[in-house]
Amino acid sequence: MKKILFSYIQPAMVVAVLFFWAFVPKTWVENAWTLTIGISLTTLFVLGLEWLNERHASWRLTKKEFFTDLFYMVLSMTAIAWVTARLAEDPLIAAKHALGITTEWAMHLPFVVQVALVVFLVEFGQYWMHRLMHNYTPFWLTHAPHHHITQLNAMKGAVGNPIELFLISLSVVALFDLPLAAMFCAFHVLSVISTFAHANTRCDPPRWYAFFFTTIQNHSLHHSVGYEETRCNYGNSLILLDRIFGTFRDGEAELVGQDERRRLSIGEQMLFPFQPLIAKIRARRGYA
Repeated sequence: MKKILFSYIQPAMVVAVLFFWAFVPKTWVENAWTLTIGISLTTLFVLGLEWLNERHASWRLTKKEFFTDLFYMVLSMTAIAWVTARLAEDPLIAAKHALGITTEWAMHLPFVVQVALVVFLVEFGQYWMHRLMHNYTPFWLTHAPHHHITQLNAMKGAVGNPIELFLISLSVVALFDLPLAAMFCAFHVLSVISTFAHANTRCDPPRWYAFFFTTIQNHSLHHSVGYEETRCNYGNSLILLDRIFGTFRDGEAELVGQDERRRLSIGEQMLFPFQPLIAKIRARRGYA
């Protein structure tokens, strides 16, 4: 009974989020804090599941890991969200109006289809950006800090260098005319899936769910200690894209990390993309 209960928690939470945003009062939708609070409560719930039914004792959350993860979650919801809006979304909206681009048809789609459209648009962009990061050195330098984590937990999806967090957040959703409720619902659904995909929980969903959505099994393989082993399962939430584009690999890993599983401090993560430049400067100044 416990196994069945935990296996259906993930799809049940996705359905619950869909129902919430489909019937939430308009005043709640117009308040940006609703999404922030919703995602935060979701994360806290999954953290509780880690305590109730952990996957690996070696991933057990420590106080140091918790506060590091919390720092990155706050960073993503504040500074990264603000920069993305100002440097990416606002220019896209301006270009949309200037060019007279309209997708009025999207406003008349069923709510679930609108949510699915946003999920696909976000994930399609993230898949190719993520794949680029694993196959081109300058982009890998921004993404590598995320792979230096040595355990997986519910908040680990937010951990990374700010440059990477900005790049991975880019999408073309701003070009589409869609209700705010559908967009917020999609972002919340993506958060639920991604949170479980990084969580230390023994919550293995049904096979039909794992065919479409990313789970901890296949995403833990993406965080393997060998660099070559990380070049698979790029879908942050839609593992279906890996199946379509030939980058899916079945399996699971407990040992995660890079460079002999060396954990980076927050400062090291911030400076990581500039390591080659720092090394050149140090070499010119005669430092060892």
